[in-house]
Amino acid sequence: MSEAVAMHSAADAAESPLTPESWGKLGMWIFLAADAMSFGGLIVGYALLRHASAQWPNPAHTLGINLTAFMTFLLIVSSVTMVLSLSAIQRGDMKAFKKFLMLTILGGLIFLGCQAYEWTHLITERLPEAGLSFTTHLFATTFFVLTGFHGMHVTGGVIYNSCVLAAVSRGRYGPKHVEIAGLYWHFVDLVWILIFTFVYLI
Repeated sequence: MSEAVAMHSAADAAESPLTPESWGKLGMWIFLAADAMSFGGLIVGYALLRHASAQWPNPAHTLGINLTAFMTFLLIVSSVTMVLSLSAIQRGDMKAFKKFLMLTILGGLIFLGCQAYEWTHLITERLPEAGLSFTTHLFATTFFVLTGFHGMHVTGGVIYNSCVLAAVSRGRYGPKHVEIAGLYWHFVDLVWILIFTFVYLI
């Protein structure tokens, strides 16, 4: 009787979709869903404030597009290198994995450097020339809140990917951990494309 129960339990475990790997993915998807609502609320709030304002500046004239277009391209490329790093570790090519994940991390760092330059240029030159500031105009307030919130996520992604790289190098993490980190990084990239479209282009 006990042998039959054991065999039944083993069969149930084999058929169950809830594995440590799937739990990790589920946890990340739940986090991303909650995070998407946060970004969605900020973007909708920005759209409503902009629609209600009769004196909203032209973003293309005030912010500039060239640097931000490069930053967008950079994040898209970093998503590609993230995919390549996952593919490399899945086939056991650790050298290629480390190379592509380091390129992903480098892309995130360059993005943050460009954002720091953009903020400095806006705060010291462009916004004062237009008579705008964080405390006096909703355009500047919503811009810094949206891009700053996203910048925090990129910073978190760079730290996360760096920790994954270190853990894989020590043999503590495997492909499933890289895949879960990739979900976060692709989400951050997708959100930036939305911010770039709604804040800079429209």
